[in-house]
Amino acid sequence: MDLAEIFGSNVFSDKVMKGRLPKDVYKALKETIEKDMPLRPDIANVVANAMKDWAVEKGATHYTHWFQPLTGITAEKHDSFISPAADGSGIVEFSGKQLIQGEPDASSFPSGGLRSTFEARGYTAWDCTSNAFLKEDESGNVTLTIPTAFYSYHGEALDKKTPLLRSMKAVSKQALRVLKAMGNVTATKVTSTVGPEQEYFLVDKQFYMERLDLMLAGRTIFGAPAPKGQELEDQYFGSIKDRVSDYMKDLNTELWKMGISSKTQHNEVAPTQFEMAPLYATTNIATDHNQLVMETMQKVALRHDLVCLLHEKPYAGINGSGKHNNWSLSTDDGTNLLDPGRTPGENVLFLLFLSALIKAVDTHADILRATCASAGNDHRLGANEAPPAIVSIFMGEEVTEILGKLFKGEKVAAKGEQYMKVGVDTLPEIPMDNTDRNRTSPFAFTGNKFEFRMVGSAQSIAGVNVALNTIAAEALDEIATRLEKARDKNKEAAAIIKEIYEKHHRIIFNGNNYSEEWVREAERRGLPNVKNSIDALKAFVTEKAIGLFRTYEVLSEKELHSRYEIYVDTYAKQINIEARVAIDMVKKQILPAGLEYATFLADSISSFQAVSVRASVQEDLIKKLGALLSSTYKNLARLEEALTAAQGISDCSRQAEAYRDKVFPAIQTLRTDIDGIEMLMPSDMWPIPTYVDLLFKL
Repeated sequence: MDLAEIFGSNVFSDKVMKGRLPKDVYKALKETIEKDMPLRPDIANVVANAMKDWAVEKGATHYTHWFQPLTGITAEKHDSFISPAADGSGIVEFSGKQLIQGEPDASSFPSGGLRSTFEARGYTAWDCTSNAFLKEDESGNVTLTIPTAFYSYHGEALDKKTPLLRSMKAVSKQALRVLKAMGNVTATKVTSTVGPEQEYFLVDKQFYMERLDLMLAGRTIFGAPAPKGQELEDQYFGSIKDRVSDYMKDLNTELWKMGISSKTQHNEVAPTQFEMAPLYATTNIATDHNQLVMETMQKVALRHDLVCLLHEKPYAGINGSGKHNNWSLSTDDGTNLLDPGRTPGENVLFLLFLSALIKAVDTHADILRATCASAGNDHRLGANEAPPAIVSIFMGEEVTEILGKLFKGEKVAAKGEQYMKVGVDTLPEIPMDNTDRNRTSPFAFTGNKFEFRMVGSAQSIAGVNVALNTIAAEALDEIATRLEKARDKNKEAAAIIKEIYEKHHRIIFNGNNYSEEWVREAERRGLPNVKNSIDALKAFVTEKAIGLFRTYEVLSEKELHSRYEIYVDTYAKQINIEARVAIDMVKKQILPAGLEYATFLADSISSFQAVSVRASVQEDLIKKLGALLSSTYKNLARLEEALTAAQGISDCSRQAEAYRDKVFPAIQTLRTDIDGIEMLMPSDMWPIPTYVDLLFKL
């Protein structure tokens, strides 16, 4: 396998463009991409023709504008390259207009009130900063796929990419002001970069198809724990099974073809849980790639008679899945602005940008929490494998010490390169990083980036990075304004760093975020602890959030309200589906199986009594089973009643609250009964695959 030849083979990359475009066209396109300039129509026509020729040579018959609506997944409408000629024959063509603009029907995508249902027009516009690529399905059909933004007739963002691109522009503008004020005149652009680690579960397709809850809700609504879980910690970084390794090999090949730098793969903590991590890319490209990663994971799994589960908590009692969003800022002249260097205490620029993030996260912790809100992630946040719902920053000992000394006016001594000593002469000396890793922290500084660990595994990373870019832009704006007015820039920079630490150091916590002591300490510090999605999502429509996103032209008030309504409505719909699935499974599978076993026990008791033998075991079992069946029947009725009541509420927010407060608890209560019945039932009479089947038969 020639990796170099595979990587990017299906991407209309810079190398391909350079080889196929006239020099002046290539230069004009690069300027458009690098300087955020409008694409000229004459240039678009030449690029479109070259892109079409390349795609057709590789077997493509159709093209699609690929976009990311507010459903959280991607959408595409395929058009063929064939157009009718005047004489009635067909010709293969692809114009610049077709490349840069599409007009899909927007009526069935959620808009949250941005448009009326009868107003269906929506537009897609080519994001030329993200390369077009080829997608091939299982039948061999090849489609030229063009990453695009999606917006309404009146220009409102109907997608996740448009505000992401706006936020990247905002943070670049404010970061450049800081750089210029501090004497950097070579940088012309600052780009936020992301490397999103993706966790997921695999399950045998046969077992998946026998579980209605996995098929329709993405998680096991019922399921008694297996005798073994993850307590031995023998799965994490363990030897990868051959079947999974074959899947990963196939997955990597498909991702590499599309230029996605799938770099790391390993077993995660829970049984049948795994992780894939890519290299860094600019934030909009990383977002595109992560959507493709999730789609490709699921598609490739089916080839191996597996199903990839991206739900944040598919199984109770073991770890759920997240997505670690590794975020940083880099200049076009090659500087990572969050890299402390060898002497972080003397690196004023690093300390300024670090301080900006401290200020931003403390000021807008509620918005960051809201970006991770979903029905699935509610199961995970605050559990023992995920960050709590309290947003805090891990800095590590050295950086925290530096900030503390600067605040006190003490001299910061450079430590220089330090090496770890482990007492084994044959082992090489390993240089120490300036921070340890804190796996419990939701927002951890990890050497030259921040790792935001609250994002759910099924979520798009667009929302969290829109927020990160925008809150960073606000903090950098305030810093730049002060620096621009100051005569002594270094003195003012030192004052800014000191003041931010004094006002916002409450957000820094280097300890165990899982501990109860931290929950109490966070409350004492005044840090918010928003434990459910419905309350968290309210942060999008506060006056503070509206002012923030409006000021930096990232989201209008109308666009923010639309997202709030869509996400709240999605939460309600997800719990509604779970409730209906639970009712269906209980009525059609679990109650019949339980009654069948009860009948079997009753017949056994009669048989024993017929020969004057006491059936004490059967009598005890049927008594316990009967009590659970009776409780199940009552709790099933309570769930149906709660569901009907919630469905009858017209107000979006109140309905979601009813699903949270009434319907979801009713599902959980019912689960207690069902899992109890499962523990009593013989395995050959239990109607659905068990946790042992799902977690240990891969």
